[in-house]
Amino acid sequence: MVSRVIPVDLFDLVIFGGTGDLARRKILPGLFRRYCAEQMPQEARIIGAARSDLDAQGYRQMIREAIAEFGGDSAHSDEQLDGFLAQLEYVTIDARGDQGWKELQAMMAGTTRVEAYYFSVAPALFGDIAERLQKWGMADVDARIVVEKPFGRDLATAKALNATLATYFNEDQIYRIDHYLGKETVQNLMAVRFGNMLFEPLWNSQYVDHIQITVAETVGVGGRGEYYDKSGAMRDMVQNHLMQLLCLIAMEPPARFSPDAVRDEKLKVIRALDPVASHHIVRGQYQAEPCNEAANPGYRTAVDNPRSRTESFVALRAEISNWRWAGTPFYLRTGKCLAARASEITVVFKDTPHSIFGEDAGRHRNVLSIRLQPDEGITLGVTIKEPGPGGMRLIDVPLDMSFAEALKEDEVEQVDAYERLIMDVIRGNQTLFMRGDEVEAAWAWTDPIIEGWQARNDVPKPYDFGSDGPTDATELLRREGRAWRPVT
Repeated sequence: MVSRVIPVDLFDLVIFGGTGDLARRKILPGLFRRYCAEQMPQEARIIGAARSDLDAQGYRQMIREAIAEFGGDSAHSDEQLDGFLAQLEYVTIDARGDQGWKELQAMMAGTTRVEAYYFSVAPALFGDIAERLQKWGMADVDARIVVEKPFGRDLATAKALNATLATYFNEDQIYRIDHYLGKETVQNLMAVRFGNMLFEPLWNSQYVDHIQITVAETVGVGGRGEYYDKSGAMRDMVQNHLMQLLCLIAMEPPARFSPDAVRDEKLKVIRALDPVASHHIVRGQYQAEPCNEAANPGYRTAVDNPRSRTESFVALRAEISNWRWAGTPFYLRTGKCLAARASEITVVFKDTPHSIFGEDAGRHRNVLSIRLQPDEGITLGVTIKEPGPGGMRLIDVPLDMSFAEALKEDEVEQVDAYERLIMDVIRGNQTLFMRGDEVEAAWAWTDPIIEGWQARNDVPKPYDFGSDGPTDATELLRREGRAWRPVT
């Protein structure tokens, strides 16, 4: 089964930071795959803009090497690669000066195609680039800009950033990108929820015991130590990625599947979140791997800060005060250097109201698991009779909803999150992008948690490299008679 590819309109995409890590690892290889899928028009242009002193030919060679290294296993011909590289242009530019802007203006002048500007740079440069796009006449009403996280580091800076961008662009021109929302399974979550009568009547506090959201990583901070130590897991993951997953799992059905209708419902979820009590949150910091400290050092060594109190792990219990979810706990956790890499949403349903099978029945519950990575899929755990004689013995088995066999997954084109989201920018579809008020509401909920840690002089709990996190995180659920789903 081959997925249907719908071509996009003719476009020019300018990538500020076009020689940077994100551009080389994700953006350009993703665009090349869209080119090979014949979704990109042959006349589309991709213009790299950065400080590096390159010409167009030098830039094309850089991207050729990047595609060879990061392009994945997708087969392509030399003719396809040459055709894609021929669509690349480059301009050496100074984000805070005048160098290169006249040349970029000349490239963009007189076109009637979609114009998109990808800010693949540090947030400190967003305002400078936006100002110069307006100064040089490129910030017209049809232009679109894509901005990467972090969208501020607290509510004050998020408001300032939104105000800066709003000076030069309307909200419907700003695409705040979170690659988690571009994953196939995240979108399947909306299809499962709102496209099937089976689930929606049960999707509330009357039938759901609790919901778990886990984003676990096996790697440490790597080369991001300086950034990460100023951020931590709460700012880097909870405030954006986990918050978005929480919104999608908890939001009300929108009136229609349109950008603002979906984002309105997500915003309502964030605004309904209760403050998190200090005893309902655990933060941790990974230690070095025993007997292998040189290869896998502890967090403080990795960030070169022996007194760091930045968390690499967070687990918390949240509640949403609305009619659908009042009294239903949502448990969120994320961390680095854990036992396995996994992103999963688990909906644990309540026991049946009356058991006819005796004590054995109480140990069984229906569990819906939505796995985002590494093996995307959805499974539903159901209770059945164990085969064989000897009475009524109950066991739990998975009802496979991974779509692998039904859709012949090996024949379905696999689309990276960045590919899908960039094509949505060209289409002008903001459904999977965050709105400014949504970002600010998330920070308004997150800030008091961080401020509480600082006020209490809180020290993260140490946890072993390759473990499931601090033991306090296990206790967070155990004292309520629950347990985390194993990270595998």
